[in-house]
Amino acid sequence: MAGRNGRTVRDLRRGNRTAVLQRLYFDGPLSRFELGPATGLSSGSVSNVVADLIADGLVEEAGSVDSDGGRPRTLLRVAPHSGQMIGVDVGETRVRVELFDLALTELARVERPLTPQGYDVDVIAGHIRDGVAEVLTAAQAAPGRLLGVGVGVPGIVEHTPDQGAVVHGQTIGWDAVPLERLLRSASPLPDGVPYLIDNGAKTLGQAEMWFGAGRGARNAVVVLFGSGVGACLVTPEVEHGRAVEWGHLTVRVRGRRCRCGAPGCLEAYAGAESLLARWREEGGRPPEDTDEETALTAMLAAAYPPEGTAPDPVALAVLEETAEYLGAGLSDLINLFQPERILIGGWAGLQLGTRFLPAVRRHAATYALRHPGDQVTIELGRLGPDAVTVGAAILPLADFFAAGGRRPEPAGETPLPTWHTALKERAPH
Repeated sequence: MAGRNGRTVRDLRRGNRTAVLQRLYFDGPLSRFELGPATGLSSGSVSNVVADLIADGLVEEAGSVDSDGGRPRTLLRVAPHSGQMIGVDVGETRVRVELFDLALTELARVERPLTPQGYDVDVIAGHIRDGVAEVLTAAQAAPGRLLGVGVGVPGIVEHTPDQGAVVHGQTIGWDAVPLERLLRSASPLPDGVPYLIDNGAKTLGQAEMWFGAGRGARNAVVVLFGSGVGACLVTPEVEHGRAVEWGHLTVRVRGRRCRCGAPGCLEAYAGAESLLARWREEGGRPPEDTDEETALTAMLAAAYPPEGTAPDPVALAVLEETAEYLGAGLSDLINLFQPERILIGGWAGLQLGTRFLPAVRRHAATYALRHPGDQVTIELGRLGPDAVTVGAAILPLADFFAAGGRRPEPAGETPLPTWHTALKERAPH
C-alpha cells in the first residue's frame, strides 16, 4: 500500500535498513541507543531493524560499553564476512582484480600486465573474466555471498537500456564498446550477480570520499593522474560523483597532439605518457623496454638526484613545466566548481607525490580567481595505488546498501502470490 508521498511500507522498511546499515558501516560500532539519534528513527524502529539485520547475518555484536547508571549497552557493527565484492581497475599498464570482504579487506588479488597495444577489447574482457574466476578460487572466497563486480575503465561510460554499460574510450581506441554485455556473455558469475561499470576517475573519487582524504567534504574534486589525467566532481547534488573529462580541456591552442587526436589538451602536457615523451624529445634518456611507472621513477631520480650529484636539467625542466600545466588545469576546476578540496591520486600523482605538490599549489593559486583559490586545499589522496580498485568494489556495495542489504532476486524465480506480498508489507516493522 502506498502512502500520500507514493512510498510503500516496503520502501520505508528498505530505507530504515539502509539508514542503520550505513550508519553502522561508517561510524560503528554503535549501540542501539546511539543509532536512534544517528538515524532519526524511533527506538522501536531501531530495535526491529537491528533484529532483522542480525537475523539476516548482516549485523553482529561487537562488545559492550558502560551506560550512565544502567546496564552495559551492546555495540553493533556490520558483519565483515556477510558479503564480498570484486573491484577491477582497467588501467593504462595493467588490469587489476581484487576480492574484498564487506569491510573492504583485501582477500585476493590478480594482475595482468598490458602492452602499449594491449587495449584490444577482447583481451581486456578476457583479463577481467579470468581475473574474476581466479580470485573466486581463493581460500577466503565465498561466491555465494558475492554482491557484484565493479569495474573502473578509462573514457565515458554510457548506461543504456539494451546493452548495459557502453564505453566510449577515445584515447584507447574504444568506440561504443558494449563492455557489460561482453563480460556477461561468457561470465563465470551467476545471472543475479551484477557487473557495474564506471569511469576510473569516478571510482577513485568515490573511494577517497568514502574512506580517504575526502571524508567530510561536501564539494570536492578528485584527480586521477596516471598515463593520462581525469577527474571526478563531487557536490551535494552529485553525492556519488560525476566523471569529467578534465584531461581534454584545451590548455594551448594548436598545441601538442593529444592521444584523443585533438591539439592542445591538458593530457598532452600533464599525463605521464606525454611527460616521458617530452623528456625524450628534449634529449632525455628514459630507460628502454620498461613500463611507464619504472620510466617515471628514473625521470624523478634524474631530476632530483642525491645531494652532491648534478640534476638532469632536461628532466627537471620538463617536470617543472608539467607542474605549471597541472596547476593551471586545477585553477580551471577551482574557478568552475569552487571545491573545498582537490585530491590528487593515481599512480603517477602518488609517485610524484609531495615533491611535486608545492609547485602545483603555487601555480594553481597564480592562475585561479582569488576568492575560490583561497578557499580550496590541494592534497594527495590517502588510499594509495589501489584506490581505483577499492572504488570499483564500492559500486556493488553502494547498490547493496541502497537496497537495504537485500540481494537481487535470482533470475527466473517464481514470484510469490500477491496476497503473500500484501500481508508481508502490512506487517509491523
